[in-house]
Amino acid sequence: MSRALNRRLKSWPGWALITAALVVVFAVAASADRGPLDEGDRIDAISRRIACPVCDGESVFESRNPASEGIRAAVVTAVEEGRLDDDGIIAAVADAYGAQVLLVPRTDGLDALAWALPVAAGVIAVFGLAVAFRRWRDAALLDGPVSDDDRRLVARRRERTDASSGDDSDA
Repeated sequence: MSRALNRRLKSWPGWALITAALVVVFAVAASADRGPLDEGDRIDAISRRIACPVCDGESVFESRNPASEGIRAAVVTAVEEGRLDDDGIIAAVADAYGAQVLLVPRTDGLDALAWALPVAAGVIAVFGLAVAFRRWRDAALLDGPVSDDDRRLVARRRERTDASSGDDSDA
């Protein structure tokens, strides 16, 4: 009983360190400066986040389709007027053309699942692997140390394998 407790205490600091490192990485990423400085950079950044409603897999920034030109003109007007922030402009375009024009999914409602499901799957997978590895380790410990009979059995099998592989090499 104390042996299992000792192992458990030795393993939790590593997990705590990994968790703390992940929290720091996410905090730094969340607090990073995202805003472009001038209007041209803002227009480009917004245009890169909106898909061309006609083209396949192309952003409004890249496309020269008339539909994209119209969206880009609306973005330029909205940025110059200063009435909406970047997310507000993108939301207005999405309301006008539908959510399929968003190259980056929203972070609220059902669209948040696009962000949450991969993270949840990763956490569940890591947890499942940890449980599986622990079970395998505990099962190996229950078998006990290797006995002399086991060593003799392996030695005999190796001798047979070596003898049969030696016959094949002579042929």
